[in-house]
Amino acid sequence: MFKRRRLTIQMKTAEQIESMRAAGLLVGRTLELLRESVKPGMSTLDLDTIAERHIRDNGGVPSFKGYHGFTGTICASVNEEIVHGIPRADKILRDGDVLSIDCGAIVEGWHGDAAVTVPVGEITDEERRLLEVTEESLWHGLAAGRAGARLTDISHAIESHIRAQGPYGIVEGYGGHGIGTEMHMDPLIPNHGAPGHGPVLEPGMCFAVEPMVNLGTKETAELDDGWTVVTTDGRTSAHFEHSFAVTPDGPRVLTALDEGREWFAKLGSAPQNG
Repeated sequence: MFKRRRLTIQMKTAEQIESMRAAGLLVGRTLELLRESVKPGMSTLDLDTIAERHIRDNGGVPSFKGYHGFTGTICASVNEEIVHGIPRADKILRDGDVLSIDCGAIVEGWHGDAAVTVPVGEITDEERRLLEVTEESLWHGLAAGRAGARLTDISHAIESHIRAQGPYGIVEGYGGHGIGTEMHMDPLIPNHGAPGHGPVLEPGMCFAVEPMVNLGTKETAELDDGWTVVTTDGRTSAHFEHSFAVTPDGPRVLTALDEGREWFAKLGSAPQNG
């Protein structure tokens, strides 16, 4: 008989969550800078250089750079690339591309982690709707991250919203995670599954939630570079992510500039302190 491994979820004090907010804000501001910088003709390495400079100039250290040998400050995944795209000088953005940017930073030993997907110039209506659905699903998942809920309530909220919008491919095998003094910690948070399972969420827990949604199949493959994950049918993928803290007043989104107040109000689930 094998015993199931017991999850260890790192608990944070209110002061430690404030430190995580500093890292989260730096990530959020870096992503806003990158979103504004994206244009046809630039390379993904150009964006990586902008991100590293901004993080270091503002007292942070890139989380990704050197992580298990990864060479970038950001992951830059284009079109059919789902996650973990390596920034390259020869990866030139073109009008009509869909670009996912994943970014992490460390401030005084605490991590922030978030991702956005942005259009490069004009994209199709189908792709634009994919981005909307993926971002909406992220916020439904975050809104479910309240004290007293179960971990898979987050997963179920994400999946339920996506399924209600159309026949999208929800990526399996990759998902959210705990975060704190390390970038990736227990537990794994899938983007699909039944509600009511897993640990009960308690104030002081912090997680990164990150739906990855494809226009076509959910099936994935890893390229020979050992990092880049792609859709097997070559269709476009989107990826959005935020880090948040469970608090007595509701989820506090550490990587959102407004801590999630606008989105939670839109969903009718504003935290009491919002």
